[in-house]
Amino acid sequence: MTHTLTLQEITPVTHDTYHLKFDRPEGYAFEPGQATDFAIAKDGWRDKERPFTFTSLPEDAGLEFVIKSYPDHDGVTEEIAKMQPGDQAQIGDAWGAIEDKGPGLFVAGGAGVTPFIAILKARLKREGTLQGSTLLFSNKTEEDIILRETFEEMDGLRTHFTVTDTKTPGTGVDVGMIDGNMLADHGAGTGAWVYLCGPKPMVEALSEAAQKAGAPSDRIVHEDMG
Repeated sequence: MTHTLTLQEITPVTHDTYHLKFDRPEGYAFEPGQATDFAIAKDGWRDKERPFTFTSLPEDAGLEFVIKSYPDHDGVTEEIAKMQPGDQAQIGDAWGAIEDKGPGLFVAGGAGVTPFIAILKARLKREGTLQGSTLLFSNKTEEDIILRETFEEMDGLRTHFTVTDTKTPGTGVDVGMIDGNMLADHGAGTGAWVYLCGPKPMVEALSEAAQKAGAPSDRIVHEDMG
């Protein structure tokens, strides 16, 4: 089923990432971590659907997304970044493989962090703490880190940020790619849940690395971004 949304607000999160707030169709339901097929509701763009994850909570009055713009791709996310309040979008029903199974290690690459935003917000609201959970978040540069302060301020959540394309990292940011050793250092072999989301090659490699680090395959929750 197709649902029409009206943009209420759009604000920058990083130099190329935007927080969009829409109204919510009556009866629309989703779970934290789920996504939907999203298209701009104007000529030339309605048939260009792309999957984006809800960053609002199921009980919120509106629907929210955090969307990274890729001007060098096919133009859809670049066009989304140009949207103004009053513009409309179309979405389908909610879907997605990532859901909250419990505390654990959340591993994200770039925009792959978006499913974890609602999951962590929902658990924090429900339990008051994220004790026992760690966010391991990789980006190209420090300026690409989405909602860094938001994650750092979540009670009980351990955060570890790493970048792959910089020579001068800032305080609290490491340089290097996430690998099996890093996963093991952050608890992948303790039997805790391991959540993976990012580009497909990254998710496939880290799923294998997590298992080599001692994570049971049935304790790994993953979804790739293609």
